[in-house]
Amino acid sequence: MNSEYWDEKTVMVTGGAGFLGSHLVEDLKSRSESVEVFIPRSDEYDLRDRDDIRQAYEDSDADVVIHLAASVGGIGANRDNPGRYFYDNAVMGIELIEQARQFNVEKFTILGTICSYPEETPVPFSEDDLFDGYPEPTNAPYGIAKKSLLTQSKAYRDQYGFNSIYLMPVNLYGPRDDFDLETSHVIPAIIRKCIEARERGEDSITAWGTGEPTREFLYVKDAAEGILDATERYDESDPVNLGSGMEISIRDLIETIADVTEFGGEIEWDTSKPDGQMRRRLDVSRAKERFDWEATTDFEDGLRETVEWCEANRQSIVTDS
Repeated sequence: MNSEYWDEKTVMVTGGAGFLGSHLVEDLKSRSESVEVFIPRSDEYDLRDRDDIRQAYEDSDADVVIHLAASVGGIGANRDNPGRYFYDNAVMGIELIEQARQFNVEKFTILGTICSYPEETPVPFSEDDLFDGYPEPTNAPYGIAKKSLLTQSKAYRDQYGFNSIYLMPVNLYGPRDDFDLETSHVIPAIIRKCIEARERGEDSITAWGTGEPTREFLYVKDAAEGILDATERYDESDPVNLGSGMEISIRDLIETIADVTEFGGEIEWDTSKPDGQMRRRLDVSRAKERFDWEATTDFEDGLRETVEWCEANRQSIVTDS
């Protein structure tokens, strides 16, 4: 999909070599032959350090910044790293936005998180409810750090006329996801468990919690498209959900993954492990209204593509974990 918006622009994509970032950069390059993409790699730039951030802006001369980089993981990783996840995400975002203002960046796209929503948010989650309570405790440090960037976005637009937008994608899945069982989210973790159990001839896998909570999932390529569409066409600081609008229980999700991976064993539930927030489903109408975007990938089709990628890359996944 070609778009003149990106022609002759330099776009800094933090986290551009990661799961979401790799798909976004591919989509971005398909929109313009003349766009330049700058990815500040962690071995060259520590995005928690002001001097390194300034160096990245000097080296890139970026017109647009899309801030995807984050310290993040699943329930277990959030439970084990609350201080790190708060500090890393807050300081990265705050300094990147402040230095972007000083370097006269034209547009700054901030990726927030639905972990910022209050624990008792009515379903479906509306952007208007974002500040109506405290987040679910296992995700709160990460969620509050990210939510602080929304306040910064609005304040900088009011005081400096700085053009930034704030997007909140629901849980992502797809090819190139993190399949490390120590840090992965539920879909890649269960895909890997099912594949490995099937290969070993095991008759069961263990899943966390009760299986009763519900979640919504967004295919990574849909998310990349939504972020780029918003960057092109949306110029307000009001937060916007990015989701599929589909809600599924963790129990049904894992049974679906077992079917797709052809694992025929039992699912055992470790109820000593936390469930997290009990329900998550987004009101996705604002994205359609503000910049005419909606998800298009069927969930089971996306799952099959994710499983196929995992099967094809099993050796590298095992080596990296």
